Amino acid sequence: MATQNFLIELGTEELPPTALRTLAEAFANQFEAQLKEADLSHQGITWYASPRRLALKVTALNDRQPDKVVEKRGPAVSAAFDTDGNPTKAAMGWARGNGIDVSEAERLKTDKGEWLLYRQHVPGQAIDTLLPVLADHALSKLPIPKPMRWGDKDTQFIRPVKTLVMLFGDRLIEGTILGVASDRVIRGHRFMGEPSLTLDNADQYPERLEREGKVMADYEKRKALIIKDAKAASDAVGGVAELDDDLVEEVTSLVEWPVVLTASFENKYLNVPSEALVYTMKGDQKYFPVYDTNGELLPKFIFVSNIESKDPTQVISGNEKVVRPRLADAEFFFNTDRKRPLIDRLPELDSAVFQKQLGTIKDKTDRITALASQIADRIGADKAHTERAGQLAKCDLMTSMVFEFTETQGVMGMHYARHDGEPEAVALALNEQYWPRFAGDKLPTTPVSSAVAMADKMDSIVGIFGIGQAPKGSDPFALRRAALGVLRIIVENGYQLDLVDLIHDAKAQYDDRLTQKDVEANVLDFMLGRFRSWYQDMGYSVDIIQAVLARRPTKPADFDSRVKAVSHFRSLEEAEALAAANKRVGNILAKFEGELPGTIDSSLLQEDAEKALAAAVEAKVAVVTPMFADSDYQSALTELAKLRAPVDTFFDNVMVMADDPALKANRLAMLHLIREQFLNVADISVLQK
Repeated sequence: MATQNFLIELGTEELPPTALRTLAEAFANQFEAQLKEADLSHQGITWYASPRRLALKVTALNDRQPDKVVEKRGPAVSAAFDTDGNPTKAAMGWARGNGIDVSEAERLKTDKGEWLLYRQHVPGQAIDTLLPVLADHALSKLPIPKPMRWGDKDTQFIRPVKTLVMLFGDRLIEGTILGVASDRVIRGHRFMGEPSLTLDNADQYPERLEREGKVMADYEKRKALIIKDAKAASDAVGGVAELDDDLVEEVTSLVEWPVVLTASFENKYLNVPSEALVYTMKGDQKYFPVYDTNGELLPKFIFVSNIESKDPTQVISGNEKVVRPRLADAEFFFNTDRKRPLIDRLPELDSAVFQKQLGTIKDKTDRITALASQIADRIGADKAHTERAGQLAKCDLMTSMVFEFTETQGVMGMHYARHDGEPEAVALALNEQYWPRFAGDKLPTTPVSSAVAMADKMDSIVGIFGIGQAPKGSDPFALRRAALGVLRIIVENGYQLDLVDLIHDAKAQYDDRLTQKDVEANVLDFMLGRFRSWYQDMGYSVDIIQAVLARRPTKPADFDSRVKAVSHFRSLEEAEALAAANKRVGNILAKFEGELPGTIDSSLLQEDAEKALAAAVEAKVAVVTPMFADSDYQSALTELAKLRAPVDTFFDNVMVMADDPALKANRLAMLHLIREQFLNVADISVLQK
């Protein structure tokens, strides 16, 4: 079999920029799966993507499938022939289905008997007929939520398809995909270079497209060039460009020939909080803001053009004209909003609905204020500042700035509160109430901020659960993120808060609005369930988390201490044996009927092994009891691990289920006492080897 490089390029109208990488990677993965299923070997697949194309190059693809022999087993010989040795209907039907006579069948002998067998030689197909089908199947499996039709065609894809190229070496693979016949023609840049090129060989891609068509089809190459040139541009103006990966990805997906340029705006706009300016630059215009070495915004921005202009100053001027009205709007909103203090907007929150059954945002504000005040008492936050922050928490939603630039909520509240002369802790809390916004995000920096942030999140969780809209598949109110945020704030700040208390207090703010009877229990289960995903993401194994969850500790900081203690215990040499012993004890105790003695009766100890274990247990209980009182679980488990030797000796030499009921109960009481010591931390019997 011969091998050649294979190219497939699908030319389209502009593809959605936020989905371009996903589509390209999925195309490569799906096509590779199709090749594997078709038994076509190759040495790798490289994907390419630009706004108007998806392409794959398969290196050293075989030109045909290998020949293979397919074994088709027939009926057992005992059922294939009658007593006279003539073929039965079953045998003849099987043979006819394979296009042979029964006499042509082979015999397959196995341990379970003898069977008729037909070995069919299946020649491998050439790729000419296979590749269009495989590519079509791969494209049909792309993650496209809303496919579209175009013209008078019945075919559907994410965008209209204009061209199709399929080349195996220098040979055109003929076929039709998504209503377009394969050709050698690819399209160049809309405004530069050759508008179209005819490829002689798959190996000419993507170099000729870049050289003659002014299209850089290599996505990663475009992205790296944008980053390199943007850093060079920011260095040239003595600043640092903010190159968020999500925005860099989007910009990479918007251009075919990236040209990085630097533009400016008037210094006067720097009087507006930088967050509002950055929001419009990044969100609306896809520009990269530039900061000085102290983190202050400079009156510069970097943008990526899709053309190499003979007069770049015209392109720069055009972009400056585009962004100026947006910055002017931000300046106007900022100056207008500051004419009224935030607190004056509090009554206006009654006109905005939080959730139909849960009331207005003003209702939510009142609940947050009351709940945050209770939390403040428990974590040592300034109560007056916390209540003030609760009252102001949502007031910036009524400002012109936040109405126009929604992502500035919170941060604008902070700026307006500072302008109004509110205490700094109050101003910070207005911004930090939304933290953490996503996994790994920063946490509130003060107790006041933490109290308001937890109150806001707990109010949403309990309220939505309370009206029967707990998240199942989708999570429109982002309750999973809110629950994880509460847990992180408590654990990472070391707050000694109990989820039971938080949930109860949050529910109490709702009076009779909630319709679900078991809301407190359901919310507790939901929040404990967040521990599993969180600690798995941190690298803890599922069985460690399950061991702690089995005890249902409702204080997040306490939960964290237990997980770390069990993780350390599992690393000890004695852990596996003691986990097995705990499982054995649990099984024995589960079968026992009756009431166990509360203490060990030393007069009933007969065997040396049980006397030794009783003495060891008594000594360890004395040592670990104060450790449990101090929540020093790691030290306690380390001490309990030393019981391995006497426990092993006990099980090797003592009959637990003795005939004498008193003797049996005493031995079970001792085992129960041992298990209870471990259960003070976790159920280690669920630990896996």
